[in-house]
Amino acid sequence: MTNLTSYELADGIATITMDDGKVNALSPEMLGSVAADLDRAEADEAVVVLTGRAQTFSAGFDLRVEGERWPEMLVAGAGLAERMLSFPLPVVVACNGNAIAMGGFLLLSADHRVGAEGDFRIGLNEVMIGLTVPWFGIEIARHRLARPYFDRCLATGVLLGPDEARMAGFLDQVVDPDELTAAARAAASQLIGVDQAAHSATKLRIREQAIAGVRDGIERIMGTGREW
Repeated sequence: MTNLTSYELADGIATITMDDGKVNALSPEMLGSVAADLDRAEADEAVVVLTGRAQTFSAGFDLRVEGERWPEMLVAGAGLAERMLSFPLPVVVACNGNAIAMGGFLLLSADHRVGAEGDFRIGLNEVMIGLTVPWFGIEIARHRLARPYFDRCLATGVLLGPDEARMAGFLDQVVDPDELTAAARAAASQLIGVDQAAHSATKLRIREQAIAGVRDGIERIMGTGREW
């Protein structure tokens, strides 16, 4: 099977690149590969830059996955978001373009997000395609999105351009696509200078409710008798 992610370590920064040759659908296999790379980055004590392929960060969960594997995929997605929210070192996302649904939740789970300018779409479009937003996703969005956008993005499934996505809380910076990699590495380099023990402890404090909400969402998926 073709590798779905690549891992590169340089100057204390681990760059994890998702590339399935298409839209970086977050299948159980893709999610597992990213999670394994995060484990590797933690072992390397490296700040992370998570990125995608040209014009696409991720289009979200892989809708081709058969129904019986959906709970597995949802748990893997929620688990990856929890891992990013609580990762002991800083996580930067270099958003190459479109970031939709679970791709948007990964943006909301990182410490710093740099997006590329252009005719791209970012958001949580579940209701537009007939899906109810899972509980874990609602808690991630509640933690990070600006209040008016929290309600609008989840309830209507609107997709935003990069500049408005920054206003909503999906991104922290928007740069020329040719500058995306350099801007993300610059942000990561700056975060290397943060006291990592203090960073980790503070992150867990300020995200305590969001992480608890994601864990509750995972329990719902895993068959506690409550809807997802």
